Amino acid sequence: MTEEVVVTKTVDVRGEICPYPDMKTMVALKKMKKGEVLEVLMDYPLSIERIPRSLKKKKHNLLSVVQVEGPDHRLLIEAFGLK
Repeated sequence: MTEEVVVTKTVDVRGEICPYPDMKTMVALKKMKKGEVLEVLMDYPLSIERIPRSLKKKKHNLLSVVQVEGPDHRLLIEAFGLK
C-alpha cells in the first residue's frame, strides 16, 4: 500500500531562471512547519540539480523529483521545520 503525500504549499517557478527558483523554494520552506510538504514546479535545469544539494545542507527531506513533461519537473520536499 502506498501512502499518498499531502501537499501543504505549491511554489510554481516555471519560466524563472537563477537565482529565483532556488531562493523562492528556500523562502517557502523557512515559513513551513516540520512535516509539511512543499511542491515545487520548475523547468530550469540548474535549479533541478542545485535545490536537492541545498536541501541536504538545511536538513529538509527531498521526497521525490519527477520529470512531468519536457523540461518541467515536480519536486516534493518535506520541511524540517525551522519555525
